[in-house]
Amino acid sequence: MSSTKQPILGVPTNIITGFLGVGKTSAILNLIKNKPRNERWAVLVNEFGEIGVDGSLMQGEYSEMQQVYIREVPGGCMCCAAGLPMQTALNQLLLKAKPDRLLIEPTGLGHPKEVLQVLSTAYYRDILQLQHNITLVDARNLSDTRYTEHETFNQQIAIADVVVGNKQDLYQVGDADRLQDYVVKIAGPSTKVVFSEHGSFCLTELDSAIFVEQSLPSHHHTNNKPLASEAAMPNSGVIKAVNKGEGFCSIGWRFAATKIFDHKQLLSLFSTLKVERMKAVLITDKGILGYNLTGDGLTETPLEECRESRIELIAEQFDELFEKQLLNCIR
Repeated sequence: MSSTKQPILGVPTNIITGFLGVGKTSAILNLIKNKPRNERWAVLVNEFGEIGVDGSLMQGEYSEMQQVYIREVPGGCMCCAAGLPMQTALNQLLLKAKPDRLLIEPTGLGHPKEVLQVLSTAYYRDILQLQHNITLVDARNLSDTRYTEHETFNQQIAIADVVVGNKQDLYQVGDADRLQDYVVKIAGPSTKVVFSEHGSFCLTELDSAIFVEQSLPSHHHTNNKPLASEAAMPNSGVIKAVNKGEGFCSIGWRFAATKIFDHKQLLSLFSTLKVERMKAVLITDKGILGYNLTGDGLTETPLEECRESRIELIAEQFDELFEKQLLNCIR
């Protein structure tokens, strides 16, 4: 008997990458907001930390009822952490969503060339149609050697078909020109540069097939431990996880839905936080709220739903008092 299942073929696929805090999640949410109403979109999100917050943030704004399907791969670079999570998660996502477009967001500390290499293997050759790689860059960071001397930052620009100079509204005179010159230096003159505010750019930048190198440099991680994002919640109602790599450390917590945070105390705590990045989805006495802290400040977004509270911090080092202060915010 022949199968009635239709094969998944030629799904337009984009990598949306960029360093920590540049606005990748905001960009993806804006793209989803403007997607054709009749299309099914799938999003594969990778996070450096093991807790996984981005998926909850996105699902708090968009659901499968709106034909948006989201899957997370937490715990470091998606192409190698914990065995082969990227291929497993991607295959499951494709089977469930049967999407008209796939967006892949590697962690800001991941290796986009490795992800591109996985997507260009013979297995995915007919399933996926690789289109423009989009790299978001905050041009203000080009004056900081922590970025310009970081291999991943430069690799993200090198693989780009389109570089989006995000947060343009915060630039000083000369920042935009500096970015255009830097892109030519790293990626060559054929790479397109556009500018945006709040991660908003035109859907047409996604389209166009790309040529993928078959020989790409590799790196190796061996990390087969179970991820905290998938662990069963213990009786204490709290799970903590730490991850290190690429010169940064992440620390995160999951909290059972029965633990309600005091909104006023959270805002007071977050106002003193000194980290490279913080993301959270928290159940508070004022409702379910999403938080995003970068060098440009803290944003708070009301969300429709979440199964539990999650928070993740990324920094070079942490204040040991933060955990106690966070736990004190629970009512």
